[in-house]
Amino acid sequence: MNSIRNRVNLIGNLGKDPEVKEINGTPLAKFSMATTEYYKNKNGEKVEDTQWHNLAAWGNLATRAEKLLRKGDRVAIDGRLRYHSYNDKDGNNRFFSEIIINEMMLISSKHDKQTV
Repeated sequence: MNSIRNRVNLIGNLGKDPEVKEINGTPLAKFSMATTEYYKNKNGEKVEDTQWHNLAAWGNLATRAEKLLRKGDRVAIDGRLRYHSYNDKDGNNRFFSEIIINEMMLISSKHDKQTV
């Protein structure tokens, strides 16, 4: 049961190309994903609800993401949720959440289909 305590599985479209930088010699890729759900409200009207998620991939996964993934690609991810807080330039406490990716798979792209 330990493996399902903090687990996130999403399928969505990338909002931007992965941006990679090195932290202590280890590649870190950061990018965003949109997931969209559709439902009918109480008036029977179709409603589209899009949520944006911040994603981070480390090491070889970050390097492969940089090579293979592009804005608009449909991707499945498995990861864990992590929260951060920091003080902005005005001294306000800000909160930030991101999903640390364990696995990802490219579902559809204008590029060749590949498992990342």
